[in-house]
Amino acid sequence: MTGERLQATGGRWIALVIVILACAGLWQVAEAGWIHAKAYVAQNLIASAWSDARSGRTPRRPWPWADMRPVARLTVPSHHVDLFILDNASNRALAFGPAHVSGTAAPGSSGNAVIVAHRDTHFAFLRGLHADDEIEVETARGAARYRVREVAIVDKSDTRLLDAADSPQLTLITCYPFDAVRRGTPLRYVVIADLVA
Repeated sequence: MTGERLQATGGRWIALVIVILACAGLWQVAEAGWIHAKAYVAQNLIASAWSDARSGRTPRRPWPWADMRPVARLTVPSHHVDLFILDNASNRALAFGPAHVSGTAAPGSSGNAVIVAHRDTHFAFLRGLHADDEIEVETARGAARYRVREVAIVDKSDTRLLDAADSPQLTLITCYPFDAVRRGTPLRYVVIADLVA
């Protein structure tokens, strides 16, 4: 009788552990899905705000409590990429889209325009870019086309990526490796593209 009771109690504990593990797994999947859903919905709201900037009006905030505005549109036709670049590279803004790093040249202008984004959402496509791939940047002033010159992996402390450039250049930066589990990796994946005359 005691052995049967112990066996029944053990079976309940196993069932409880299975339920807890299943709930934890569902929570993790839902959290990952939420990040991607938020990024997708935000880009659609930002697209609406971008239409104001493109028509010459002052760019508006994509939603009332947003602390960022769209400043450009980045497309990579060969990879079916269409993204809106925000004017604020804060952690909060990066959850919604790629962002221009202040202090660097404005997108589409002369100098080094630096754009950053998360590796698991908006800049996941960078891993597929190669030399000679083309990137288009549209601003309120017009459009510019860039050709990828270099792809590199650098240490995050390498700040020369933010340095001014003598000619128009686009620098795209995200964390590396792409499939890392931990946040805040010490490496960055960098794509440098030059303006096509």
